[in-house]
Amino acid sequence: MRLGVLDVGSNTVHLLVVDAHPGARPQPAHSHKVDMRLAQLLDEQGAVTPEGVERLVSVLAEAVQAAEDKGCEDVLPFATSAVREATNADEVLARVKRETGLDLPVLSGEDEARLTFLAVRRWFGWSAGKLLVLDIGGGSLEIACGIDEDPDTAVSLPLGAGRLTAGWLPADPPDAADVRALRRHVRAQIARTVGEFNRFGAPDHVVATSKTFKQLARMAGAARSADGLYVQRDLTRKSLEEWVPRLAAMTTDERAALPGVSEGRAHQLLAGALVAEGAMDLLGVDALEICPWALREGVILRRLDHLPTVAG
Repeated sequence: MRLGVLDVGSNTVHLLVVDAHPGARPQPAHSHKVDMRLAQLLDEQGAVTPEGVERLVSVLAEAVQAAEDKGCEDVLPFATSAVREATNADEVLARVKRETGLDLPVLSGEDEARLTFLAVRRWFGWSAGKLLVLDIGGGSLEIACGIDEDPDTAVSLPLGAGRLTAGWLPADPPDAADVRALRRHVRAQIARTVGEFNRFGAPDHVVATSKTFKQLARMAGAARSADGLYVQRDLTRKSLEEWVPRLAAMTTDERAALPGVSEGRAHQLLAGALVAEGAMDLLGVDALEICPWALREGVILRRLDHLPTVAG
C-alpha cells in the first residue's frame, strides 16, 4: 500500500510518501517539505499567532492534496513540540480539522522518543544489542535506551535547536556570554536524566537521528547524503569539541557555507552542537553512528505492525 506520513514539526511540515507492506522496508516514493519554522510563529503568551495558524492551515491543505495526488491510501499525520506546547493548541487543531478535514494527533515527547527508537532498532537489527538513541529536533531533545523494540527508558527535554536559538542566542554572531549561559543550561538539563540511563548499564551501540546530527556529522567529515543510505556516518565527541568554538565565532551566513549545512538551519546549528556535545559528554559517549531512519519511519513501521496479515 502507499502511505503518507505528515510530520508537523517545529521547523518543517514534511509529507513523506512511501510504498510499504508488513515485513518489508518502506520505500520512499515522494517528499513534500515546507520550511515553516512554526516554533517561531508564537506570540509572547506561547500561542500560535493568527498569521501562523493561517499559514499552517494552508501548508497542511497543500500536503493533503499532495498525498491525494500521489495516490496515498492513508495519511498518518502527527504534530510534535511546537503544537504540543502552544497555549492555543486545541483551537489550532480544531481549525485544522474544520478547514482541511485532517485529524492531527499530537505526540508526547516520550512517544517521539519511543517511535524513533523503534525506527533505529529496525534499521540496525538485533545484532546492535543495547541501543542508546539521541534525537535533536527543533523543539526538543529525545533520548531512549533499551535492548528490545520498545526502550527501557525514554525522555524528552525542551532542548531543541530552534527553541534554544530563539531563546538564548539572539545575536549573529552570538555573544560569548550567551553561548556560555546556554551551555550551562543545556548541561544542567541533561544531567538530571543521566542517572536514569546509567542504571541500565553501558549501551552496545550509540545512534543519533535528525537533521541536526546529520549536518554536524557531515560538517565534521562524514560522507555526503549523495553517497547513499548505507554508507556508515559517524560523529565523535572530539570533533564536536573542536567545532563548537568555531561555530560560535561564525555568522549564520558563514555556517551556511559549511559542507552539508542547509541555509534554513544554519542559524540553529550552534545550539544543536551544544546539545549534542553536552549529551555525548554527560552520557559518556565518545562516538555515535548516524541512522537515516527516525520518527517518521517509526510512525510508518508502527502502522504497518497493526495491519492484518493476509494469507497467501
